[in-house]
Amino acid sequence: MTLLQFTRTDTSIIGRWWWTVDRVLLTVTLLLVIIGAILLMAAGPAAAGRIHAEPFHFVRRQFIFLPLAVGLMFAVSLLSPRWIRRVALAGFLASVTLMIVAPFSGVEIKGATRWIHLGGLSIQPSEFLKPTFAIVAGWMFAEGRTSEAFPGFRVASALFLVVVGLLLIQPDFGQAMVVTAMWSTQFFLAGLSLFWVFLLVAVSLGGAAGAYLIFPHVQSRVDRFLNPDGGDTYQIEKALQAFRNGGIFGRGPGEGRVKEQLPDSHTDFIFAVAGEEFGVLLCLLIVGLFAVLVLRAMSRTLQGNSLFVLISVGGLAVQFGLQAIINMASSLHMMPTKGMTMPFVSYGGSSMLGLALGMGMVLALTRRHLALGPGGTLP
Repeated sequence: MTLLQFTRTDTSIIGRWWWTVDRVLLTVTLLLVIIGAILLMAAGPAAAGRIHAEPFHFVRRQFIFLPLAVGLMFAVSLLSPRWIRRVALAGFLASVTLMIVAPFSGVEIKGATRWIHLGGLSIQPSEFLKPTFAIVAGWMFAEGRTSEAFPGFRVASALFLVVVGLLLIQPDFGQAMVVTAMWSTQFFLAGLSLFWVFLLVAVSLGGAAGAYLIFPHVQSRVDRFLNPDGGDTYQIEKALQAFRNGGIFGRGPGEGRVKEQLPDSHTDFIFAVAGEEFGVLLCLLIVGLFAVLVLRAMSRTLQGNSLFVLISVGGLAVQFGLQAIINMASSLHMMPTKGMTMPFVSYGGSSMLGLALGMGMVLALTRRHLALGPGGTLP
């Protein structure tokens, strides 16, 4: 009996998981994690040297979180849609509570209070808020469509205002923008009319203009983008230099030199490290992997008949795709710089765990619910 035959007759939890999970999504995610680990080993020592830490400081820390993240993604992907809703609700309430506490007892970094200390660990609650909010909002939208007596749209809208308000208090305009895009997509998938689409676009534009006028750091970044000669553009100039140095095939693993002068090479500008050391080819591969991830997740939802799955996975797919676009576009000077990690690639424990939670939910909700065949085997 071959291993494949043995596995197909295995009706255990793991066996059923293997034959029902979307292996394309799983493979793409693991490839991004591997690419991120390779790029961090290239960028980590230089970043550690700038803070006078031992060379593999960031590499060691990330490699502690990687198995935890993969384990979390696997564990969550085993859950049923009902349990996904329960976990998301508990996680959402916990994240909101921590975000309320953060401005009063959190750690201020670069003018923002987004991190809190728990048990010796520095946690960014907003990273866990995004995936859990996507599920809870999708749940509310779906319930509102299936039951006219339930005010699902109003509940989802109220939760959205709470989340965005907490993000702006920190302040974290970039994350607020991602959440707004997620929620707007979910609202549209839930049956939003064109009138509300245009209204949301107008409100979003008004919100962006308001952020420019209210938040000095947003104004500074936009001004530097529109007029590079009018401010400090050191990081973006170095990032563009890295892409130029790399060319098509790159300088080779470990051969990049711009990363030694790029302060956030292991986080916000990890894409520039990919461009210098591995060239345009790896950059295009990363773009392609994110495109496959988003499109595959959405196509899987269309194969089922669950409105909850469609709306929830749609929101999570927008989160992954938009974060990647913002990170890459910032590195290429196609938009104002924004401290946004590249999903599964950039350094960051909270980011990696939050993204693993979200991808675990996507894998769980897009699993094929196969019936057992004759003799209790999987067809």
